[in-house]
Amino acid sequence: MTATVAIHAATRDNEHKTQPLFYQAQHNEIGLFQQADQHQLPVLIKGPTGCGKTRFVQYMAQQLQRPLYTVACHDDLTAADLVGRYLIGHQGTYWQDGPLTRAVREGAICYLDEVIEARKDTTVVLHPLADDRRVLPLEATGEWLEAAPGFMLVVSYNPGYRNAMKGLKPSTRQRFVALSFDYPKAEQETLIVQQEANVNAELAGTIVRLGRALRHLGGHDLEEAPSTRLLIHTARFMRSGVSAYDACMACLAQPLSDDALTQAAIADVVSAHFPSM
Repeated sequence: MTATVAIHAATRDNEHKTQPLFYQAQHNEIGLFQQADQHQLPVLIKGPTGCGKTRFVQYMAQQLQRPLYTVACHDDLTAADLVGRYLIGHQGTYWQDGPLTRAVREGAICYLDEVIEARKDTTVVLHPLADDRRVLPLEATGEWLEAAPGFMLVVSYNPGYRNAMKGLKPSTRQRFVALSFDYPKAEQETLIVQQEANVNAELAGTIVRLGRALRHLGGHDLEEAPSTRLLIHTARFMRSGVSAYDACMACLAQPLSDDALTQAAIADVVSAHFPSM
């Protein structure tokens, strides 16, 4: 499956979602996003993996009643994957819009997840859309496409992955309104786990305390702290009848590390929080 086909498949799935999404606000991010929308400003969201960035964008798209095109950025992502390309069909060549172009035409939200993973020559395509011009030049077709009302560009990345080789150029960053995310506070995270996994508050609270204890190991034994997403996965396994040990090993220890000693250390922390497992 090509990158473009995968993007379109994910978009169609998003368009058919009818159930209201749950989102637990951490600070004033909802109001700031609404202000950015009203002023037609692009938004940059920074935060660790699994802290709710994508869910927030999905929630805001639903609240604003706006179509959402999501692109998972990677090293092989080209400008053509975003903008579009000529394809060959039964009746000759034809132009197919990419997700960014479709969002520009329709007045939708285009969300580029982990944008720093994309090649720098790809992100340059965003510049005329992310300033007062709000246009997308299509060199292949000769179009100078003005963004329809409602179009919004949103990008995100994990600052923990940033290094000298990967990062947004200042000329790109300064075009965006920036929101900083982190893992929720304990009370908020407990509510999220309880709601998303459909478990009681006591179990959700214990799993959250376990997650926060493991995050203190992040700078020592773990390359990355356990995300809220992993805590939800753990709670869902336990709700389905999986033992606390098996659930925590499958949803926390194994995803977080391949090192046997680190996994054993995680198991010790799990035992402290679930002594009767």
